[in-house]
Amino acid sequence: MSHVININKPSLNSLKPLILSVSQVHMRKGMASATTFSLMLHFLLLILCFSFHQPSLAFTSQEYQEALEKSILFFEGQRSGKLPSNQRLTWRGDSGLSDGSSYHVNLVGGYYDAGDNVKFGLPMAFTTTLLAWSVIEFGSSMMDQIENARAAIRWSTDYLLKAATTTPDTLYVQVGDPNMDHKCWERPEDMDTPRNVYKVSAQNPGSDVAAETAAALAASSIVFGDSDPAYSSKLLQAAIKVFNFADRYRGSYSDSLGSVVCPFYCSYSGYHDELLWGASWIYKASGTSSYMQYIRSNGHILGADDDGFSFSWDDKRPGTKILLSKEFLEKNSEEFQLYKAHSDNYICSLMSGIPGSQAQYTRGGLLYKGSESNLQYVTSTSLLLLTYAKYLSANGGVVRCGTSTVTGENLVTLAKTQVDYILGDNPRKMSYMVGFGENYPKHVHHRGSSLPSVRSRTQHISCNEGFQYLYAGSPNPNELVGAIVGGPDSNDNFSDDRNNYQQSEPATYINAPFVGALAYFSAKPPTYY
Repeated sequence: MSHVININKPSLNSLKPLILSVSQVHMRKGMASATTFSLMLHFLLLILCFSFHQPSLAFTSQEYQEALEKSILFFEGQRSGKLPSNQRLTWRGDSGLSDGSSYHVNLVGGYYDAGDNVKFGLPMAFTTTLLAWSVIEFGSSMMDQIENARAAIRWSTDYLLKAATTTPDTLYVQVGDPNMDHKCWERPEDMDTPRNVYKVSAQNPGSDVAAETAAALAASSIVFGDSDPAYSSKLLQAAIKVFNFADRYRGSYSDSLGSVVCPFYCSYSGYHDELLWGASWIYKASGTSSYMQYIRSNGHILGADDDGFSFSWDDKRPGTKILLSKEFLEKNSEEFQLYKAHSDNYICSLMSGIPGSQAQYTRGGLLYKGSESNLQYVTSTSLLLLTYAKYLSANGGVVRCGTSTVTGENLVTLAKTQVDYILGDNPRKMSYMVGFGENYPKHVHHRGSSLPSVRSRTQHISCNEGFQYLYAGSPNPNELVGAIVGGPDSNDNFSDDRNNYQQSEPATYINAPFVGALAYFSAKPPTYY
């Protein structure tokens, strides 16, 4: 018999063994009084409720809208290049204006990935793909923020187009030497560290970064399909070109570029997942049957049969499964039933107390994957939960986890607990988004935010001189509004310490999927939950 689960914080299923053990003790001791046992059980449940207590903040649609606006605004703080006249984070200035020039290529623009001044291609492309996916699924809920969201995507795609189309059979994948950059604490406007340019080619392949770039361009072409058809077509043609390059010259960029990308953004999962992910997005964007055939013919080789339980800039498997599951849910295409089955496995892994469950949650209810930048997994998971909930609900689908049935509403509930935790519904009552709420991180691990603005101190601040600001105890002088930091540890503890980059450093790929999640909840009345 199947039963529909009810997701609580924490799941009562996880409490069953303890309740059962109390009842067994009761039976062994021969307690005859039902009243005595009832009181014991109620007392136990009270203890458990206090042990697993979480604050319960009810965020309004307006508060989600505020968080959405700020989550997009954050990307303006990460901009490299010539800033536009409508730049809203005005403490930032122009930077990296000669990027690529010594290599006779124009690589001005794009985003710095996190708290440093390097433009890493793999996380930038992934950021762009997830920003685009957020708009594709939930752009209709973004209201007055849709143009800002498109602008955030375009800032990246303009750069990726240059990186992908300047030289035949070449993709420029990085600007800046991370080993040298990390020895300095400088504003991006003051950079005097080497702006080396790194590329992948037929001789030194990088199928992972190239296929992710193809995914980013293809997904973004969908975003601009109505608002700028010419630009959309340009993005799609570039995506096809880059994907063909990725597929023809196979290999990992980690092997080709070594210490330039490792351990910073080493492709631990290999490149198969990106090839399937990239082909899937081009198929979604173009509808071209050859990409459908590519997925059919190559899917089993490229990981269609593999379960993946962490969706990140490195591992695209869960995202691909959910993206392609829509083909089965909407069209009942039998060859895509496999992707629905693996999507279900992923969902079951996240549900506490049911068959297939393997996710770890903190006492406060936060999904916990790792000690470094854990919130990247929380935001990416939230986007997948809401996207799959949308696909399921639109097509009358459910998830089967053994004898348990998980509905789209269950997925929304779980996603909401994660989103709300980040915004302040947690044991510390702390928002992990800078500038949202009253209590949020003030010592963010971010060079531009922690150093005096070029607007207030025009004199150059040198590489070594900047470290006094890294080690200073005072709050960052420039608020990186909307930035989501790495987040708390497995015990819900957080150190607001600029030196603790594992917890206090923001990143573009933390924010990107959160944009979609916030858009979803900003459009729903509180009674919906």
